[in-house]
Amino acid sequence: MKADALLNAYIDLNLLVCAGALLWLVARAGLRRTSLATVYGPQLRLLNGMTVLLAVMPGLVLVLNASGLGHPPTLSDVLVSQYLQGNVSMSASRFETLIGLREDLIRTLSAGSAIWSQIAVVALVSGTLISGALLVRAVMRLRRALASAYHWKRIGRVELLLSDHTAVAYSTRGLRRLYVVLPTALLNDPLDLRLTLAHELQHFRQRDVETAFLMECLRPLLFWNPAFYLWRRDMRAVREFACDQALSARSRFDLRSYCECLIRSTERARKTPIYLSPRSPSVALLQRREIHSAPILARRIIAVTEQRPDGPQHLVWTGVAAAIACAVIATAFLIQRPGDWSHDRIMLSTIVNLERMAHRSAAQTTVSALNGGFVTSSD
Repeated sequence: MKADALLNAYIDLNLLVCAGALLWLVARAGLRRTSLATVYGPQLRLLNGMTVLLAVMPGLVLVLNASGLGHPPTLSDVLVSQYLQGNVSMSASRFETLIGLREDLIRTLSAGSAIWSQIAVVALVSGTLISGALLVRAVMRLRRALASAYHWKRIGRVELLLSDHTAVAYSTRGLRRLYVVLPTALLNDPLDLRLTLAHELQHFRQRDVETAFLMECLRPLLFWNPAFYLWRRDMRAVREFACDQALSARSRFDLRSYCECLIRSTERARKTPIYLSPRSPSVALLQRREIHSAPILARRIIAVTEQRPDGPQHLVWTGVAAAIACAVIATAFLIQRPGDWSHDRIMLSTIVNLERMAHRSAAQTTVSALNGGFVTSSD
């Protein structure tokens, strides 16, 4: 595969994440005006689905383009059509330069002829390698933490482990096994042990561990993109809210005891500051920000005690998910590079050439005038 194709897919991924984050912010702002603002389970499923869609769309579009199944109209094609219809007030040369900025960027970065392009390529490659190395380090640290823990019980595919080196319970997985690591101090408190274990098992039901793995694998490609960190932060928050609400919806669930368990877990974590790396592909009972920030922990308690609307909501959430999915897919095709020369592009190129010829002719007339090239007629 050519270097410019890979670079184009890399740019597409980052642009799609920006577009996805913008769509999520718009959806979240709209939800805040309704009673669905505190329904976090469907919001989590929406975020998980969007994450998978954003991750696979650049590769899917790349495969479709390589298979020769045709090229749908791109944003560049739409802009050219609007220009030819007279809806854009700009010179043809300047407009052609504007819509060709991405092509020029890819061409310059691929060739590496300019000094700034060499610096940019080195910075991107270095950042990707460093982020990848930190991810590998976090995974190895997680493996050592699992190896140092003690086997306690097994529930189907889930291995329950006890550790003296963690103050916060967390869950992760391997290729075939699922792991829940519990602090040994919880053995002295059966109620907190039961509530904590229920919380971690709920993360497996929500596929939170797999989503955490996917997000951390995407980080080396998106390490410089602010939209990725905004997406990751909101996903972590919604993930915990959804997990808490799923537990509170169970019959005979002691809501007061659960909130007190979160508070006690926070106190234990502050006394024993031993945490896994934030890059670790795992899901903990408490995130580091919640341990050190009381307002964030308070938001979890408010979310779990929030009154949720009654009645069926499947149609509403299906409509929201379908609208966002269509917007993501449309964006993925719109941001593609334009295909072969179309009739509109040939027309634009012709206008640009005529404009340049007119400028050249005007410049030659000016030079002739300055050189005394005017001819006067005599009777």
